[in-house]
Amino acid sequence: MADDKPKGRGIAGGLTNYGDPQFAAYLRRSFARSMGYSDEALARPIVGIANTYSGFNNCHRHFPELLDAVKRGVLMAGGLPVEFPTISLGEVFLNPTSLKFRNLMAMGTEEMIRAQPIDAVVLMGGCDKTVPAQLMAALSANVPAVQLVGGPMSTGRHKGERLGACTDCRRFWARFRAGEIDREEIDVVEGRLATTAGTCAVMGTASTMACIAETLGLALPRSAAIPAVHADRLRCAEASGKRAVELIGTQTLLPRQIVTEQAIENAWRVLLAISGSTNAVVHLTAIARRAGIKVDLNRLNRLSDETPVLVNLKPVGNNYMEDFFAGGGVPAVLRELRDLLHLDCLTITGRTLGELIDEPLLDQLDRTIIRSREDPVDPDGGLVAVFGSLAPRGAIVKRAAAEKRLLEHEGRAVVFSSLEDLSARIDDPDLDVGPDDILVLQHAGPKSPAAMPEAGYLPIPRKLAAKGVKDMVRISDARMSGTAYGAIVLHVAPEAAVGGPLALVRNGDRIRLSVAERRLDLLVDAAELEARRAALPQPSPVKRRGYDRLYDEHVLQADEGVDFDFC
Repeated sequence: MADDKPKGRGIAGGLTNYGDPQFAAYLRRSFARSMGYSDEALARPIVGIANTYSGFNNCHRHFPELLDAVKRGVLMAGGLPVEFPTISLGEVFLNPTSLKFRNLMAMGTEEMIRAQPIDAVVLMGGCDKTVPAQLMAALSANVPAVQLVGGPMSTGRHKGERLGACTDCRRFWARFRAGEIDREEIDVVEGRLATTAGTCAVMGTASTMACIAETLGLALPRSAAIPAVHADRLRCAEASGKRAVELIGTQTLLPRQIVTEQAIENAWRVLLAISGSTNAVVHLTAIARRAGIKVDLNRLNRLSDETPVLVNLKPVGNNYMEDFFAGGGVPAVLRELRDLLHLDCLTITGRTLGELIDEPLLDQLDRTIIRSREDPVDPDGGLVAVFGSLAPRGAIVKRAAAEKRLLEHEGRAVVFSSLEDLSARIDDPDLDVGPDDILVLQHAGPKSPAAMPEAGYLPIPRKLAAKGVKDMVRISDARMSGTAYGAIVLHVAPEAAVGGPLALVRNGDRIRLSVAERRLDLLVDAAELEARRAALPQPSPVKRRGYDRLYDEHVLQADEGVDFDFC
């Protein structure tokens, strides 16, 4: 950028309406002066910094230090950094589930960007739903924006083995349920799974969304995988603050100009190549929708057939995000996909994606972490959508994380009508279930009381786990953590709570899953299904208020991103 003083309205932007603009400016300056700002400071353009630090968000505990680095970058570039708090969504600290509040965070962040005198914004996020909420807000507000993620945590150690949340959390919990380890050991493991600041150490939802933000062009190159505790993370924060100032006054690098249909397709490609979280399908659909772009799950399937899994990370592979960073990160993945990408997409750097890909890698490419297209981890993309009589509008399978034999499977349904029913009966010794059966969870979608939690990773019944059963086909209208694995069918749409076919499944029904044919079918004749539909009980009215009412009346289905219909 030229040496010209950054343009922007600064403290005079978006004046409070008293019917007298000059009075409003006078009053605002007076109150700003009460915070100790000098005339020189108040003459600068303002970079707002959306800070999601919270005592209920362990992933963000390093944000005070990160915030200082962002402010430093803003000041170095001639701007005035002004921090403002927003809702923070700590994944494991929210009830019933963090997804229910993603839209609330997006709305709040959007409105604060609009309402406050902000010329550009740095969005500090990390934990699963915070980054998608911020990206949704950035697209709706459409002011210059830089996404800064907190970065992944570093691994711990247990008996000579590296551990990282949360794939290893689930692996050890499954061993505990199967009786392979005792209570004393699981308690020790509990204290060794998450030992530093940062998001989950594997390619879970947080890391997936970080990679998507970088691919979309709204985060700086190489920024997605820098570990939370690495000095480069602070340097990235400083550079993000500096870049935010440089974006002020630009008319060609606004979020809606960067996030085009082609940029969204690039993000799908990367999602498939990294075998990222199934949650990203919901989030990327919502982000695209905010940009006026409709997502077609059939298009996702076509991309999946062309895009192999290249990244050898848990839960699909053996490694962790710190290895991904050292082995080349997102730039290395983009280089492998170069001929499949739309290279003319703009990024916040002012350069195109193709120009960034052509730059030399800063890190030595590690082929044990990031494989070539000729020698992929898996020749097929990590995710696929299936359709059929059980999922007319689609469902998602993370095929790269499943036992291959189960991707073509027909079995008997064992049905749980709710999360409460699942909890009460899954470990019952008298449960009529075998290893070839299909576990079905109903009423866990967006409109259900559960609000689409990460409950799709149904536990293997204890009596089968004790016999060595590691995977079964499991179907639900819920989500699962990006750190989870197994032959799991998720996001069934329409969901059971709105009368989707999932609500009609009964114990003993035959269900057929064919990932090769992209099919998920309930093998029950139409007349029987109509009789069951006629007999469905009408839901009891629930008196709702506040955000709970807004959510219930306006939330969309999984295939539409679980956003609100008015957004």
